[in-house]
Amino acid sequence: MIKRVLVANRGEIARRVLRACRDLGVGTVAVHSDPDAAAPHVREADVAGRLPGASPSETYLSVERLLAVAERAGADAVHPGYGFLSENADFARAVVDAGLTWIGPPPEAIAAMGSKIEAKKLMAAAGVPVLPELDPVRVGDADLPLLVKASAGGGGRGMRVVRTLEELESAVAGARREAESAFGDPTVFCEPLLEDARHIEVQILADAHGTVWTLGERECSIQRRHQKIIEEAPSPAVGPELRARLCGAAASAARAIGYTGAGTVEFMLARDGGFSFLEVNTRLQVEHPVTECVYGVDLVRLQIEVAEGARLPAAPPEARGHAIEVRLYAEDPAHDWRPASGTLHTFEVPGADAEFAVPAAYGLRLDSGVESGAEVGVHYDPMLAKVIAWAPSRAAAARRLAAALRGARIHGLTTNRDLLVRILEEPGFLDGATDTGYLDRVGLDTLAAPLADEAAVRMCALAAALAQAAASREGAAVLGGLPSGWRNVRSQPQRRTFQGPGGPVDVDYRLDRDGLTSELCPGTSLVSAAPDRVVLDRDGLREAFAVTAAGDAVHVDSRLGPVALVAVPRFADPSGRIAPGSLLAPMPGTVVRVETEPGADVAEGQTLVVLEAMKMEHRIAAPSAGTVAELNVTAGQQVESGAVLAVLAVIEGTPE
Repeated sequence: MIKRVLVANRGEIARRVLRACRDLGVGTVAVHSDPDAAAPHVREADVAGRLPGASPSETYLSVERLLAVAERAGADAVHPGYGFLSENADFARAVVDAGLTWIGPPPEAIAAMGSKIEAKKLMAAAGVPVLPELDPVRVGDADLPLLVKASAGGGGRGMRVVRTLEELESAVAGARREAESAFGDPTVFCEPLLEDARHIEVQILADAHGTVWTLGERECSIQRRHQKIIEEAPSPAVGPELRARLCGAAASAARAIGYTGAGTVEFMLARDGGFSFLEVNTRLQVEHPVTECVYGVDLVRLQIEVAEGARLPAAPPEARGHAIEVRLYAEDPAHDWRPASGTLHTFEVPGADAEFAVPAAYGLRLDSGVESGAEVGVHYDPMLAKVIAWAPSRAAAARRLAAALRGARIHGLTTNRDLLVRILEEPGFLDGATDTGYLDRVGLDTLAAPLADEAAVRMCALAAALAQAAASREGAAVLGGLPSGWRNVRSQPQRRTFQGPGGPVDVDYRLDRDGLTSELCPGTSLVSAAPDRVVLDRDGLREAFAVTAAGDAVHVDSRLGPVALVAVPRFADPSGRIAPGSLLAPMPGTVVRVETEPGADVAEGQTLVVLEAMKMEHRIAAPSAGTVAELNVTAGQQVESGAVLAVLAVIEGTPE
């Protein structure tokens, strides 16, 4: 029997494993890097061991340091979670060699699937349909379009789409760099790009006594940068006959490599119902909660019990209902999925029926790695949480999930929340018409648009101004009961300016004997105003606005959609002005490459600098044609958010 588990991970998945251990009565050991010292998973474990440093390579990817913590804490087992070392056969062997129980498949199975190139050969030999492998050196026009993929690891890292031969060399080089950084292995290969196909995966669970479960399929087609953002079970495209074929292929794959524990077999599903093997993820998947909800199982608990030698029942439980999961990321979909970092002032998802567990009945589940006040850094994946709705039908699950996201209060960081809501309410999604090209087909101009329109922004700005005035009066030493700006005789209106999502918003209003009047929102009257809540009447309908201030930032949540504002001071400090033409770092990161030089003429959209942050490369491109007047960075340099990377002088005659 396992007595104490070291969880070799962080964030949401570490909390998920800790919860399962508590339910089993198993002791727990957490590990943490220096930036994660105050993270929730550290607080929730029985014991926590420090991994000195910040970067993944010196912390969560350090086998030596992880095993040292396990020894000091008296752990007798290791759960790797997902990501980091979860699919590293050498780590699994080191755990076993140290006399500890590895909560995962045998190291030999991990090694067999660790190279996607070798994995495809094994699957072909087992009779599982596979895509042909293409050698990057021998690719020709007839092979296009194709996908460059890292042989090790996953999560969309080390992947590039190639549509012309001219793109191939740079795509292979970029994929190799990203794969080396994320997985320590630069090996890449190519395979045909199946457009308009679906990404379907089958959950497997096997014990050491020959029983292999297949727990249905998950639909994972909606992806950005080849990384999933919405997953569901079952797939709207899979019927009983196709499900049987998919599950049969997945079971064959598991038996071919002597698999035990939880894993996932991934396939690409063509429109004609044909499917091809992609890979086996020899670990728990991020999207495992949708399977848990539909099948009523605890996959982490089962992982632990299988590692202890338990037998699975002969047949898995039956499926019930439909579950949809969204991944809530700190990122800006409208700006090339740019990751965000900083303080998450507020994180609340009201109405959750369970956390890290299947709800007692159909309902809402929240698996979060953060809480209000958390610092989101640049060293790790920017996922904040997973929100899962489980309902009797797909339509009911989508509606419940969209409502939960609309009602969430998320302040301090840009997130993909609005995009997720728009997808869940989009007609094509509701009809089940999703494939890997969904985002491109529907378009980010539609899906990434804010939930709050211009009229809503104006109402929220007025509410913010009234809340700030109420806060000022509440703290006033005299006449605090009077509305701010009260006059017996009409005078100048109250004025405040906010920087809104689309630019400055000038708020003007009067509060006098006749009530509230504002040219910004004509016909709007004030019902009540407090520092944290304002109620306005518009055309006979009352709208409530929750207002939260954090320094100069003001966050307004309402039925109309969330709006983030920044109060603009009346007198700006001239020392804070940025020179025209400056290209700023959108996030803290490391300069990977500089692709220009001082004095160079550049075209609009041309890449000038490439940053690496949150395990991904990010292009900094010229917003217009111009000449590089200043170049302030070199390869390998660390930069902070807002740092001036370069300054462009616009070519005469070119519009700015």
